[in-house]
Amino acid sequence: MTTFDEVEAARSDPKRANILYHDWEADTYDDKWSISYDQRCVDYARDRFELAAGTEGWPYPTALEIGSGTGFFLLNLMQAGVAKHGVVTDISPRMVEVACENAERLGLDVEGRVADAETIPYPDESVDLVVGHAVLHHIPDVPKAFGEVLRVLRPGGRFVFAGDPTRIGDFYARRLGRLTWWATTQATRLPGLSQWRRPQVELDESSAAAALEAVVDLHTFVPGELAEMARSAGAVDVVTKTEELTAAFLGWPVRTFEAAVRPEKLGFGWANFAMRGWQTLSKLDEQLARVLPADLFYNVVVTGRKCGG
Repeated sequence: MTTFDEVEAARSDPKRANILYHDWEADTYDDKWSISYDQRCVDYARDRFELAAGTEGWPYPTALEIGSGTGFFLLNLMQAGVAKHGVVTDISPRMVEVACENAERLGLDVEGRVADAETIPYPDESVDLVVGHAVLHHIPDVPKAFGEVLRVLRPGGRFVFAGDPTRIGDFYARRLGRLTWWATTQATRLPGLSQWRRPQVELDESSAAAALEAVVDLHTFVPGELAEMARSAGAVDVVTKTEELTAAFLGWPVRTFEAAVRPEKLGFGWANFAMRGWQTLSKLDEQLARVLPADLFYNVVVTGRKCGG
């Protein structure tokens, strides 16, 4: 378990904090975020990619993921037919190990390397596609990272980043999470609900993780400003789209509640409610996106290409 002193020492060093947090979370990350490599998450990853960039160019010969974590985005995209050969990179050595283990289990052609997004250890014009999910907000120098992405892309190559928080979305999501955590931990102190409460050591560990998460979450984005960062780095055909509004109002309390109660208390019925509720509200959000300002939605997706090709 990561100690309070380690958390405090990492507050002034975002990269150290990212390594510490993601090494610590690697072995439980998929369970924590309901990540799988079955049709559910294959569809989710493919839909995020199609929302940004459509299906033109499939399959890309080589795709590199920045901040791959356990491999959720790229491995599921490869299963969907988006790319043939994959490269998973992350600043966390343990995350790269887990991602490669997942790829081997799935029989995918994937290599892994510990890498900093601001200095990608691959030659110029060496990959056809760069992807990332929920990674840009962890990178200290996002414009520099965009420059590196464009350096390693072949002329005409594409990048797709999904799952990063908008400024407004992060404002309400974090408050929903804090309120849910407080309400759940208080309620499970009551005698009739105490059997639902996780052991205190697990709650303390979750609180320490939340403290580190606050350190590694460096940015929120205004969609138009994010697009301009990519253009300033030299990208062309840059597009941003946003998603999840009502779905975020369900998703954040659900995830926080799950972190605060004993897992065995939540059976298939709960999992079915969470999944179907999110799916239903996501469809509603697709309709709302036609009439509401893009900045209100929680997630921003950005894509663009390297000139040429």
